[in-house]
Amino acid sequence: MTSTTSTTTSTSTATTTTFSSGPGVIPIVAKEGGRGAATASEQALTQGLSLGAPPARPTGGHYMTKGGIQVTANVEPLEFSPSSTSAGTSGKALEDLVTQLDERKGVLLASSYEFPGRYARWSLGFVDPPIQISGKGGKCTIQTLNKRGNILMAPLEQQMQKLKHEGIVQDINVFTQVNKEDNTDDIERVELTIVPPPSVGSFPEEQRSRQPSLFSIVRSIVDAFSYQGGDRQLGLYGAFGYDLTYQFEPIELKQERDPEQRDLLLYLPDSILVVDQDKRDAWKISYDFCAKGRSTQGLPRKGTAEPFQPFDENTQNDSFEARDTPRNEFATSVEKAKREFAVGNLFEAVLSQTFREKLSDQQKPSRLFRRLRARNPAPYGFFINLGEQEYMVGASPEMFVRCQTTEDNDYRPGAIRVESCPISGTVARGADALEDAQRVKSLMMNSKEESELTMCTDVDRNDKSRICEPGSVQVIGRRQIEMYSRLIHTVDHVEGYLRSGFDALDAFLCHTWAVTVTGAPKTWAIEFVEENERSPRCWYGGAVGIIGFDGGLNTGLTLRTVRIKQGVAEVRAGATLLYDSNPVAEELETELKASAMIDAIVREGPEDSAEPRVIEKKDIAKVGQGKSVVLIDHEDSFVHTLGNYLRQTGAEVRTLRSGPSALATIESMMNSGEKPDMVVLSPGPGNPTDFALSTTMEFLINHRIPGFGVCLGLQGMVEYFGGTLGVLSYPMHGKPSHVSLTLEGKSDGSIFTSLPESFDVARYHSLHGLKDKMPSCLAITALSEDGVVMGIRHKELPYAAVQFHPESILTSPANGMAILGNVLFHLRYEDEVPDEEEVN
Repeated sequence: MTSTTSTTTSTSTATTTTFSSGPGVIPIVAKEGGRGAATASEQALTQGLSLGAPPARPTGGHYMTKGGIQVTANVEPLEFSPSSTSAGTSGKALEDLVTQLDERKGVLLASSYEFPGRYARWSLGFVDPPIQISGKGGKCTIQTLNKRGNILMAPLEQQMQKLKHEGIVQDINVFTQVNKEDNTDDIERVELTIVPPPSVGSFPEEQRSRQPSLFSIVRSIVDAFSYQGGDRQLGLYGAFGYDLTYQFEPIELKQERDPEQRDLLLYLPDSILVVDQDKRDAWKISYDFCAKGRSTQGLPRKGTAEPFQPFDENTQNDSFEARDTPRNEFATSVEKAKREFAVGNLFEAVLSQTFREKLSDQQKPSRLFRRLRARNPAPYGFFINLGEQEYMVGASPEMFVRCQTTEDNDYRPGAIRVESCPISGTVARGADALEDAQRVKSLMMNSKEESELTMCTDVDRNDKSRICEPGSVQVIGRRQIEMYSRLIHTVDHVEGYLRSGFDALDAFLCHTWAVTVTGAPKTWAIEFVEENERSPRCWYGGAVGIIGFDGGLNTGLTLRTVRIKQGVAEVRAGATLLYDSNPVAEELETELKASAMIDAIVREGPEDSAEPRVIEKKDIAKVGQGKSVVLIDHEDSFVHTLGNYLRQTGAEVRTLRSGPSALATIESMMNSGEKPDMVVLSPGPGNPTDFALSTTMEFLINHRIPGFGVCLGLQGMVEYFGGTLGVLSYPMHGKPSHVSLTLEGKSDGSIFTSLPESFDVARYHSLHGLKDKMPSCLAITALSEDGVVMGIRHKELPYAAVQFHPESILTSPANGMAILGNVLFHLRYEDEVPDEEEVN
């Protein structure tokens, strides 16, 4: 009898018990305790949260903004048909927009990833906006991009004069052009110089986001266009560069910046395509504006086209570098970071490196976006034409900051909810769902990966606590799994509610930039990044998204992004470093993260066209093609899965319940010229004598039919050839085990050919063949880590068996199928030569 030791620890809310039995200590899953907090999904339903998606299709109409601008919205319904190329459908409109972005300024935001309570699927986009806001450092430019923009420049210039009066803007330069139609001066451009922010320590830290910066300009524009009762889609769309963090946290710059690089680029659109995949609805909203007695009504919605220019080998080749960090130097920087961790200067840091590819005239940004959209679905997909031959194409997995006004909350009606989802902890995807599960388990058990995310979330909570209601900052999702095309991440979900007097832009600024792209303590980590990376980050580590005129905000971190500038595609990828980081592994992680983006640049695919994809099925030659297999069922619960695997090899499989009738049926098949090529002995309960397996084995040998056994089948072979069975001290039912191949198992003609020398398998047995009493005619081909025989083969006859289950979910399907393929290929009598086609 196995001894059992019970240890119980009681608290006010739960009881935890462990039992010591068999090979180790087994934790008992808690079956009682608290009722649990509401999930993010339940909370979203209760509060009517949008999850970033557009609200239901609006009806259009008129409304007045706070700045006295009358807005008229006209809504044109579209047929929801994602794969259609017919006029008037969402699919056609969306693909036309993607194509237009190659040469026209604009933005497409596309969420193609769902997560309960977090993300929905939708797309918002436009081209030819009337207004552009750009900035760098303390300089900002507001400019019109067409005649419609001229109508809006007067009220915008008026807003800037207010900022100058308030002491936020230092200088304003207004550039005009004579309107020949009415001989008036139209404002074309307003250039602003922002006053330097006051010295640190002269203002409360809670007010840091209110100090003069580029965001003072943005806040003033949002204030002018803010409204009640609008459609919640009008706003400023675009990109926020990494260097914006220096407006919130002044740090000495060490790297030389491109004087033409912008820190901020936002568009104000006047026509927006909206596709809501979840609601299966689509529409286009067209806006007209009336300000100071002038209207955009009737003016053309057109901008200036600037076709994409590929890399010019004649003029650019000398300056091209394939990567900004020479190979192995990234690992050297990791070592430097570890020294900072050791003395307490840093807790974690995120270093990155850039990889570059030249683009031909066939590698247009639209083509890269289509590839990325198909191959890497993400909650923050985007395609932005920034002008000046600069584009951004991305598939970011991480929310930066999202804000939404809520009526149902614990603080006050209309309080702004702010949320973010820090990502840290990464493992590569497996070959299938079963291998994914194993990798998720390894990720969840990894203390280094857990520490990474813990630090990120603690810093994120601190960012929110600066401006949120006391007690409102809560972790509503902890170490949740998000799966992407090549990677699996652990993700936390954090929310808070802004105190009165703060808005979405305060929330945005207080998080610049996320600790997942900088480190902790954040200020020192940003300094370390500036000193140790090989080039400025430009847009990487910043954000993309929308600042809504309704007071909301939805932004994603600029990760998994291809930045295109003058025909060169740049991919930047980083790794989160801790004291226990492995320098070589961290460098490899950056290369893995970059690989999906580089794949979209260099690998062609059916996604390259705007036409619907046609998936062709490949005809794969199968080793079991033309073979006949009889599967003898020993009353097992897994026999039909085993049969399914055998059929996947191409073999014709007939399952017979064990007993004299089964053998008689096989004999009848032989008499009619249908001798089976293989008989498989299934698993089953009990022991071999319960099913007269020795009689079956004798039948197979007498009729020269090769045989393969699984679990009970192995035990029957061992007994038939003179071996002895034993009983495990601890039954292995549905348990994983690591098995290793012996020299015999690695030999030519083994059923383990092409498999790794060790791998994980599923065990369902108590009986086993005793290794020290194995008959001399049987070779042991595999052993478990506790020394139990897991595989055998006869040294002269075509019989082999495994003690584990190749068809279980705990055995990799790739390995299980490889074993069965080898069985059908290798197990045959010597005078039965395989067909030439089979060998090839």
